[in-house]
Amino acid sequence: MNAPRTRVQRRPVHGVLLLDKPLGLSSNQALQKAKWLLRAEKAGHTGTLDPLATGVLPLCFGAATKFSQLHLDADKTYEATARLGVKTATGDAEGDVIAERPVHVTSEDLVRVEAQFTGPIRQVPPMHSALKKDGKALYEYAREGIEVERAPRDVVIHKLELAAIDDNTIRILAAVSKGTYIRTLGEDIGEALGCGAHLTSLRRTATGGFVEAQCITLEALEALDEEGRLAQLLPAETLVDGHSRVTLGAEDSARFLSGLRRRGSWADASEVAVFGTDPPAFLGTAHVTAGELIPGRLLNPIEIQQILLNAQQTEATP
Repeated sequence: MNAPRTRVQRRPVHGVLLLDKPLGLSSNQALQKAKWLLRAEKAGHTGTLDPLATGVLPLCFGAATKFSQLHLDADKTYEATARLGVKTATGDAEGDVIAERPVHVTSEDLVRVEAQFTGPIRQVPPMHSALKKDGKALYEYAREGIEVERAPRDVVIHKLELAAIDDNTIRILAAVSKGTYIRTLGEDIGEALGCGAHLTSLRRTATGGFVEAQCITLEALEALDEEGRLAQLLPAETLVDGHSRVTLGAEDSARFLSGLRRRGSWADASEVAVFGTDPPAFLGTAHVTAGELIPGRLLNPIEIQQILLNAQQTEATP
């Protein structure tokens, strides 16, 4: 007879965990594992990575989930390997082989294709993606053998480097805008080289200002005690590091948190991170128009108290 499962006592946890997502887990599976290890009440991520991809996956807990959407627009950097001469149904190593062609690729060809795919380009989203049509994910249609029409999307390849690993394999380093599908980029590069291709590995090395050196693996997180796990969390305001900054006094902070606009000599700005002095805490986001600070996503007083208390406890831990 199986022993009854121990019920995890959830608690309020606030912050951002930079996870090095392992191979084989979906982003949601990795999120749920980290949520369980932290005993967190609320969690979300800032955009998915395929199960076959590894690397930087920011996970948001508690109050930080209010700002996770902002990070979806961040530029991202990937390292991938692609097998030339073989095209698969999914654009990666999991799919069935649907075409094979001989490979005759020179270093000059790689330089030519680098230039061709650097800058603004258009991509047709892959069928094996989470994009929805008529309320149904494209990958669900693909599993049923149905191909639906997809409109091309405008994306930007900020930087692209291609290098031969051997006669049939290339390394792809790509810094890209939001919405770029690296599997599709790999397939399109293969077509431009005249032989077709599919990805054999994919790793996200950076997203926004977060890089892989800052990340922790699930195994390393599990090996820590509870205090050590909580110490891995970055504050919620990490997600708005690129915003302009406004600091309010106690009275204005209270009014701002109640949703009231504040007036000041601030310059117009579409993205503002708002902080208070009493208490010294992150309050939320706003925008400024004609000297008026207009509230956006706000923390509530209970969340602010919990964040300050957690910070005090962390500082007191030897």
